[in-house]
Amino acid sequence: MGRLNPHFLLFISILSVSVSSILIKFSDTPTSVAGMYRLFISVILMLAFVPWRRLRSIAMNKKEWGIVILAGVFLGLHFLFWMESLVHTSVASSMVILSLQPLFVLIGSYFLFKERASLITVCCLIAALFGSIFIAWGDIGISTEALIGDGLSLIGTISVSVYLLAGQKVSRKLDANVYSIIVFFIGGTVMLIYNLFNHISLAGYNSSDWTYFLLLAIIPTIFGQYIFNLLLKSMGATTVSVGIIGEPVLAIILAYFLLGETISLFQLLGGMLTLFGMGMYFWSKTLKYNIQNDLAE
Repeated sequence: MGRLNPHFLLFISILSVSVSSILIKFSDTPTSVAGMYRLFISVILMLAFVPWRRLRSIAMNKKEWGIVILAGVFLGLHFLFWMESLVHTSVASSMVILSLQPLFVLIGSYFLFKERASLITVCCLIAALFGSIFIAWGDIGISTEALIGDGLSLIGTISVSVYLLAGQKVSRKLDANVYSIIVFFIGGTVMLIYNLFNHISLAGYNSSDWTYFLLLAIIPTIFGQYIFNLLLKSMGATTVSVGIIGEPVLAIILAYFLLGETISLFQLLGGMLTLFGMGMYFWSKTLKYNIQNDLAE
């Protein structure tokens, strides 16, 4: 994987996580149960690829291990709130609110890593913000339940932003495989505690449900969330989160063809702004990279 272009890997991961909302909409399984098994199955599948020999060379203090645990907790909270939001609102509204994560990550990166944003990055985030407002605006006249779904998605977005920032903080100290297994297990445990506390059944699901859990583990988790973790070291949380802006657009398109969800004018405008913001950001990153190479030569 190391020889593959990071931007190609980012595209694969974005495409993979875009499938998540479609799979969730297709199933009647409690979202907290689906999220729990999604993470636990991912852990089981990834155990075979852990570089066990490197575990002895891990040099992390208690504070850094605390950050890893914090990341796992917020990953679990992200899945808990965001997956539940899809029960109350449309894929389009829930997913596009996720495009706010670069804003939260950018603010966090400034305070944690002293990263300063360029003017073009700020313009990109403003475009994403307005795109999210346009999409969510269509829910205001629909129902209170849709607004509740949008609120749950927003909480999930803040949670995943904290998760990405925590991951960047320890990405150079811990192998991505090991880190992913730990945070996936902790996230699954958070959802397990929620299910037990609310007396939600953990068994009695049929074979189609288990196929659904397996697909959630393989496609959006391993090929999605794991690759995000892999890229945190080389690209940083801000760039990864800006790339994730493309997830809502792909999810809206998939929902249109597979679920028959309509695309309103607000959603169309929001999607166009989202693509514009993402394109501008990566164009500026490429331009900056080329200028630095020219100067180095």
